[in-house]
Amino acid sequence: MRKIQIAEPTLGEEEWLAVKEPIESGWLTQGPKVQAFEKEFSAEHNISHALATTSCTTALHLALAGMGVGPGDEVIVPAFTWIATANAVVYCGAKPVFCDIDLATFNMCPNDLKSKITDKTKVIIPVHLFGLFADMDAIKEIAGDILILEDAACAAGASYNGKYAGEIGNAAAFSFHPRKSITTGEGGMVTTNDSALYETMSILRNHGASVSAEVRHVGAKPYLLPEFNHLGFNHRMSDVQAAIGLVQIKKMRGFIEERNKWAAYYKDKLSSIDWLNTPHTPDGCLHAYQAFVCYVDESKSPMPRNQIMEYLQENGIYTRPGTHAVHMLGYYKENYGMKPEDCPNARDADQYSMAIPLHNKMAQEDYDYVIEKLLAL
Repeated sequence: MRKIQIAEPTLGEEEWLAVKEPIESGWLTQGPKVQAFEKEFSAEHNISHALATTSCTTALHLALAGMGVGPGDEVIVPAFTWIATANAVVYCGAKPVFCDIDLATFNMCPNDLKSKITDKTKVIIPVHLFGLFADMDAIKEIAGDILILEDAACAAGASYNGKYAGEIGNAAAFSFHPRKSITTGEGGMVTTNDSALYETMSILRNHGASVSAEVRHVGAKPYLLPEFNHLGFNHRMSDVQAAIGLVQIKKMRGFIEERNKWAAYYKDKLSSIDWLNTPHTPDGCLHAYQAFVCYVDESKSPMPRNQIMEYLQENGIYTRPGTHAVHMLGYYKENYGMKPEDCPNARDADQYSMAIPLHNKMAQEDYDYVIEKLLAL
């Protein structure tokens, strides 16, 4: 039976050969490859500074710590996102405040955002979910002087009115998990145009050290050890991962172009299914299509979403819910007293969203097979 995965990384001989250099050189931890990857990534996104990290979760944590977020602060996050968005806030000792979403885009709802701002709000984290920009013009206008951290985990290469992910907020965090359009296995990146914030995050990423490992290794004073004036973290990417990232970043634009081509194909061929709402892309946005997430209208569908997903899997087509309604997860229900109805659109997205396969290893016959099985319902 044919099997079509929900996502697959696109890796090959170039990536395999790229890891030889750090292995042969012996520089396996953060070093010249990381620095080169940061330079390439920032250039691709028109951003002054980039810092590679172990994951997008640690990129979010590093940015929040660099912004001075701590106990007594509130950080507004969308209720429909991967749990890491909220977890990073808790790591800093701050309180995540959940904002509902717009069901048309699955992104933060500006109208609900207005009601969540208090005098304790330190940062707003709009998520560019599944590769689609949040409504940044509206969010920035509402935010005023409040800091904005873009959770661009899914949005490397995405754009909004001519600006790339990371250009609009005070900082942005990206993911290179294998389900993303480009990958380093695990790994992340935090970007900013704020030089002072960059310097702070650079120190915090490396245990709070005032002198980097690179400087110590190549400097003329072998006895020099760093001073530690800050409580930092080990959030560093390895040169092995960065070597893969340097190959992947050169392919990113082509990957996104291909994903947009097949997303348009899906939308055209599935348009006759009145119970399946395919992704909406507002004018001025380039969607990165980390995932092709639909909404199942169970008032019209032949069976509930979960049964549709089971039917597709029985036919070799792997699907997933879009993501979580974080405010409904056990830790946040128990510790913050959240109820499903507190963010009703996020609740509904949790129950009725469905990602169908879209990635750079799929061929036309794969897309046609998915379409055939959906049309047969």
